[in-house]
Amino acid sequence: MNTPLSISELLSYRMHRVANAISRSAATRYRREFDVSLGEWRTLALLGEDSPLTLNRLAGRAGLDKAQMSRVVAKLDDRGLLDRESGAGRSTRLSLSRKGKTVYQGLIDAANERNDAFLACLTEQERAALDSALDKLGKLAKALESQQSG
Repeated sequence: MNTPLSISELLSYRMHRVANAISRSAATRYRREFDVSLGEWRTLALLGEDSPLTLNRLAGRAGLDKAQMSRVVAKLDDRGLLDRESGAGRSTRLSLSRKGKTVYQGLIDAANERNDAFLACLTEQERAALDSALDKLGKLAKALESQQSG
């Protein structure tokens, strides 16, 4: 029988620690340079990539519940970064305002700069292996999630 791994050796824990470190450094930079939280950055980025989106769809893509996303959207709306448009039924479709698009462009440029810096420490083979591994792990995680919830 194999000796159980300690928490610091578990893949999920190690990935969580790396992801948190990357997110914390991003949050610090985005707060300082653009005065946005990490949740606000993700919301702006999702809308910058694909809009308009309803609050429900935006929450799903961001991995937040509707109440959390509603609070983020309210803050961005108060700052004039969003446009709201009536959609089907009682839904509201959200997109970036002109000011929001300007902030988004600065944020996405900074995010790409950070991404390049992280990838620079990897060889081409390591990048390919990382992409492949993340794809495989993501598919397995989704399959296990649906298996365990159904």
